[in-house]
Amino acid sequence: MSQELFGTFLSYRRALIDAAARILGCRAGAEDVVQDTFLKLMDQQNAIVVRQPVGYLFQTVRNLAIDRHRRAALEQRHAACEEDGLLVASDALSPESITLGREALGTVAGALAELPERTQKAFEMYRIRGMTQKEIAAILGVSPTLVNFMIRDAMTHCRDALFGAA
Repeated sequence: MSQELFGTFLSYRRALIDAAARILGCRAGAEDVVQDTFLKLMDQQNAIVVRQPVGYLFQTVRNLAIDRHRRAALEQRHAACEEDGLLVASDALSPESITLGREALGTVAGALAELPERTQKAFEMYRIRGMTQKEIAAILGVSPTLVNFMIRDAMTHCRDALFGAA
């Protein structure tokens, strides 16, 4: 970088930061852009001849600020915010939900134990084994309608045990 360009850079540093801040909306980012401009000019050494150093500096700062702004916007669109990652639901059950599930299972098991044995069997075959009411009726030697009533009674009794009688 020529002495003239270096002197101009130092003289206009605050104005360059202000120009970058207007584009970026952030003074810290603007200071980074001005620093990047300085480094870019240092890399060029005497490779270029600058006729209007002030205009050259402002244009370089403007270009780098716009590049940074575009890059930040692109990153914001495509990268998840760190805080968003904290809101991702876990597939694992919490200890609280496991405990509540076990308590509910115990309540249902206790409610089923209060029912007649035939009703318990009908409910188990229907809800756990997935058998049809016709199949259950044939095994128990009763009508499908009676199986329907037994299953309904068992469901009602379990629901009342879990949620209280209405």
